[in-house]
Amino acid sequence: MDIQSVHHTFREKGIRKVKLGAFDIDGVFRGKYVSPEKFASVAESGMSFCDVLFGWDVNDALYDRESLTGWHTGYPDTLAKIDLDTFRIVPWEPDTALFIMDLYTPDASPYPLSPRHLYKKLLDRAAQLGLQVRMSAEYEYFFFEENSHSIREKGYRDLKPLTPGMFGYSVVRASACSDLVHHIIDAMRDYDVEIEGIHTETGPGVYEAAIRYDTGVRAADKAALFKTGVKELAPRHGLIATFMAKWNADLPGCSGHIHQSLWDLEGKANQFSDPGAQNDLSELARHYMAGQLALMPAMTALVCPTINSYKRAVPGVWSPINVSWGVENRTAALRAIPGTSGQSTRVEYRLSGADINPYLAMAACLASGLYGIENHLDLPPPVSGNAYADVGLPMLPGNLAAATDILNRSDAARTYLGDTFVDHYVMTRDYEVRLYEKAVTNWELQRYFEVI
Repeated sequence: MDIQSVHHTFREKGIRKVKLGAFDIDGVFRGKYVSPEKFASVAESGMSFCDVLFGWDVNDALYDRESLTGWHTGYPDTLAKIDLDTFRIVPWEPDTALFIMDLYTPDASPYPLSPRHLYKKLLDRAAQLGLQVRMSAEYEYFFFEENSHSIREKGYRDLKPLTPGMFGYSVVRASACSDLVHHIIDAMRDYDVEIEGIHTETGPGVYEAAIRYDTGVRAADKAALFKTGVKELAPRHGLIATFMAKWNADLPGCSGHIHQSLWDLEGKANQFSDPGAQNDLSELARHYMAGQLALMPAMTALVCPTINSYKRAVPGVWSPINVSWGVENRTAALRAIPGTSGQSTRVEYRLSGADINPYLAMAACLASGLYGIENHLDLPPPVSGNAYADVGLPMLPGNLAAATDILNRSDAARTYLGDTFVDHYVMTRDYEVRLYEKAVTNWELQRYFEVI
């Protein structure tokens, strides 16, 4: 879009407020409302945005070790520019427009810690190989009849789910909650985040939504805005939603699978499909998957970014635990999907949970795949049975500390993601680990308080 067409739409739709924001390292949308007059000024020359956005954690606590920003720099402003192509009218705030911003250094270079810039850099790398990237995310998430106050008052215990029981794929459960389900479908469509399918999953009050694929950075934009949008819609129904990877030890976790394919630059031919090849997988697809397997341990910290992510990665609950792939095999980390036609041939990356920052998860997927293509890596044989039971497969890191260490030592990850980004991200995950190591949990109190 251009600024003239934006202003025309503002007048036509009665836009009186504009929401501007950027996604931080944890995928949290940080921003503000501005007036249409202020928007016009920002669209022309940008605006100042404090770089503390990358100097604090998910709970706004400042990191205790320096990176590109910190006390040593005084937390200066960065330059934030509006991406006009992200223009949306917020359906649940009908007089409000939304735009995503990109951050830049004082010399107008892309801010090196920005997840959105990182992903766009890798998309450019793919384009130089003559490849258009298509991706989509599908999320699982729980609804509770709670609010931000009640979950804290209850200490996050004894929360009341939207509905009781397991009831995976229950048409009755979804229909009984049709006010919520229809609102999500309709609002997200109007938000330019079309949902291809939505259904109940196995667990009380849990749903899964598959977002329609898109090209380039739009796929990650949609995945990021979906999470934010669901959290904004839920309170309008007296609910609160969580995308934690594992909120309850006795229930399945929440996945955030990434579907991927590569096309020619015109978007006419799926480069993963070769009808004459085994399982309809082209040589390019096999190199791509081989790269993802080769770098999966190094990229785990990006697709399993929290302490809690690793509570989901246990055998038998639909989350991979080893470096593996298979054709239509949901026990493996990579699921090759030949599809009903060459147009739908794709790869599903099953390691990622719903707690991902989609820009970083998609960047990790793409960087690994490009590594395989550019180095002509060979794909090992697929797993034909239960990948959990295959003791010969390399294990994935079992906690955030181990995953962060592998990322830190990976030359390939540094080549594709950049030293500045990797050093900063490693610092943030190390900080998360150190906070957790100091915490005294309910499990410890219940186990040791009286007995030891």
